[in-house]
Amino acid sequence: MFPAMSHTSRLSPRARCRALLFAVALLLSFQGLAQTPPDCPATQHAPPSAEETREYLKNARDHGFLWRIEKDGRASYLYGTVHVGKQEWLYPGPLMRRAMAETDTVALEMDVLDPAIAARIQQLMLFRKGPKLPAGLQERIRRQAEASCLPYAAIAALSPELQVVTLTVMLAKKEGLDPAYALDVMLAGFGHGTKRPVVSLEEPELQMKALHMKTPRETQAFVEASLNSLESEKALGALRRLAKAWEEGDYATMADYPAWCECMETPVERKAMQRLLNERNPDMAKRIDQLHRQGSRVFAGVGSLHLFGPTGLPALMQKKGYTVERIDFARP
Repeated sequence: MFPAMSHTSRLSPRARCRALLFAVALLLSFQGLAQTPPDCPATQHAPPSAEETREYLKNARDHGFLWRIEKDGRASYLYGTVHVGKQEWLYPGPLMRRAMAETDTVALEMDVLDPAIAARIQQLMLFRKGPKLPAGLQERIRRQAEASCLPYAAIAALSPELQVVTLTVMLAKKEGLDPAYALDVMLAGFGHGTKRPVVSLEEPELQMKALHMKTPRETQAFVEASLNSLESEKALGALRRLAKAWEEGDYATMADYPAWCECMETPVERKAMQRLLNERNPDMAKRIDQLHRQGSRVFAGVGSLHLFGPTGLPALMQKKGYTVERIDFARP
């Protein structure tokens, strides 16, 4: 399954294949926040058959964005993921398999397969109180939830920011992109399945803080802008373009995301993006550097937007003295 290199040279091809299948099995058992209501079509996450698995592996293509970084005679990798996906995306192509085989540590924004991390995330999501929204905004959220085949009761206990984030995830499901097939979870399953250390680059509390506005006024403005985007289908168009760019490894389109996403048109939206991306990147770069300096060969998988621009992880690692090489995935 994986080339016999470094740490994985002790695993037979059959064992390496089992490790990837274990990752997929873990992913397929991962439960998202929203449950499918009785009057909506059920989403099936049945594990693929052995024949289907062989077909997926045979046709596996590289997707996403990959950089090789080298320092002190060792190479690590930075990989741009998406937090939703399709079942066929779970099977890495040849360049991804090589990068994963050449590393001995998996680093993710958070290891959601760590029970302690998962429990902290759940507690933070369900018990963080947010400001009360005007009745009109609350009703718009309720209507969007119903249109997404999501009972409002499933998100009522969440903060307003997390409610609209959840609605965006449900929009992705309408496009055939499911959080159950998130690449982050697949990578966590791969790490655990091959007995590699799986490291969280961030604490749940810090990530949750980045997702929330600083004042009730900002929260209301953020929710209103998000609902406007959902109702006008601007969010749907941006989602389609982002998913296509990721699937095709289109660096130019992803690098130009701020120009076409229509998601940074107000001061509140720009502040939110600053917190979600730019302000988190230095700490993640510092943690990856620490792991590498300690002797690890790191495969770091983070959301793709953390990798682009002058504040992206490749640029920050280059400033730390790494040789940085972008790896383009060939397309037929």
